[in-house]
Amino acid sequence: MRVFLTGATGFIGSHLIPALLQSGHDVLGLTRSDAGAHRLEAAGVAVHRGDLERPETLAVGVAAADAVIHCAFDHDFAKFVENTRKDERNIAAMGAALAGTNKPILITSGIGIGTPRGGGPATEDVLNPLHANPRIVTELAAAALIAERVDVRTIRLPQVHDTTRAGLITPLIAEARRAGAVAYLGEGKTRWAAAHISDVARLYVLALEKGQPGARYHASVEEGIEARAIAEAIGKGAALPVRSIAADEVERYFGGMAPFAALDMTASSVWTRARLGWEPSGPDLLADLARMDYSQPVTA
Repeated sequence: MRVFLTGATGFIGSHLIPALLQSGHDVLGLTRSDAGAHRLEAAGVAVHRGDLERPETLAVGVAAADAVIHCAFDHDFAKFVENTRKDERNIAAMGAALAGTNKPILITSGIGIGTPRGGGPATEDVLNPLHANPRIVTELAAAALIAERVDVRTIRLPQVHDTTRAGLITPLIAEARRAGAVAYLGEGKTRWAAAHISDVARLYVLALEKGQPGARYHASVEEGIEARAIAEAIGKGAALPVRSIAADEVERYFGGMAPFAALDMTASSVWTRARLGWEPSGPDLLADLARMDYSQPVTA
């Protein structure tokens, strides 16, 4: 298939490209810059010029492909709600271009959206339309397309990591450097699910090739790693003190990441593994945090 890939020059997309090519697919990668175009061409990818600020440019890319994988998202957390609305508009525009076809679109969401109202690990069968996470609009946009019989498949991501980046943990490292210490709230018992980038890339390909319309798939390998263990790994690697903090200190130590400090974001992937034959084999989160080069600037 020829796959239109948004976010092609990003963390997920840049690892997904070789996985797609290895599986025999052609890739049409979205970029808005000359530098991005050069990177895609060097990776053996066709270039589509477009911009998340102009949904119509994404619709043109959809028309030129057999399938769509939507990884792009603006991760400026100072404008998080605004950026989720932008994602909603882009999904709607791509969905309109897919109407009346059998082309699949894989959208990207977060595992937290599958958390049951009574708590516990997120599961693929749960979609809470009243979820407090603004990212819920991504999945509501997907649900609207499914109602119009568009083939939408959702990939829910945990903290996706290698030795250079680690999901929300990456900006937390930057906040820890600013504050002069790595913090965890209370006893540090909240847990975050995680998966290595190589396993996540493989899951996208499996969902493209074997997935079912309307299905949601969880890219979680580790169901949950405690916040204290994450903080201690960062502290050791970055040579920063580690401390427990009270709720009234969260803003000081977590900065723009404060809304995530108390969140328990665990997720099961039992159903996903059974349906797609997904067998993760990458390193675990704490191993990657131990091998990370903390002398290098950490970027989101």
